[in-house]
Amino acid sequence: MTGLVVALAIVCAYLIGSLPTAYLVGRLRQGVDIREVGTRNMGAMNVFYTVGAAYGILVLLVDIGKGVLAVFLARWLGTPFEVQLIAGAVAVLGHGFPVFLKFRGGKGGATCIGVLGFLMPWVLAVGIVIFLVALLVTRYPTVSYSLALACAPFVAWLKYESGALVIFSLLLLLIPVIRYIPRVKEMRTKAGSWRHVFQRKGLQDRF
Repeated sequence: MTGLVVALAIVCAYLIGSLPTAYLVGRLRQGVDIREVGTRNMGAMNVFYTVGAAYGILVLLVDIGKGVLAVFLARWLGTPFEVQLIAGAVAVLGHGFPVFLKFRGGKGGATCIGVLGFLMPWVLAVGIVIFLVALLVTRYPTVSYSLALACAPFVAWLKYESGALVIFSLLLLLIPVIRYIPRVKEMRTKAGSWRHVFQRKGLQDRF
């Protein structure tokens, strides 16, 4: 294993993460900068509501795929497990700070799903159940998938018995959490109460 191979894995992970899927779909489909419409987030949910459901699902799948591809490539190159974890984190950072858009990107939640789901497939199985139950209660997709992602450290601990994956999951999830704080504050102002923010009247109830 050479430093060149490790560097290649990290650089490729960043470039993969930097692919601005939501931005490209917004430009190609409606000629808009997705970062300037709707919630102004370069993510699947904003595309779902402002461009169309099918396009939102497409962006979600591609952004998840970015996380999978980044870790898979690092593994295929034969890098140590620690480098594979770094590659996953770098892909999420690439989504948030894409070189192609002057480092102004999205939150990285979908790419986190790809990274964690590839490393720990049980996260997907448990997360889907949590997502569906939370969506029925809150009618808020973003909160629902956030709760689903929150299962990752517990799955890493209980199913995989890996302290490294527990710590990695916690640190990785901090990226979208920190980046989402300003948006949560904005929603609280528009909604008038925290209850309305996190328990909505329907899927179309947005702030």
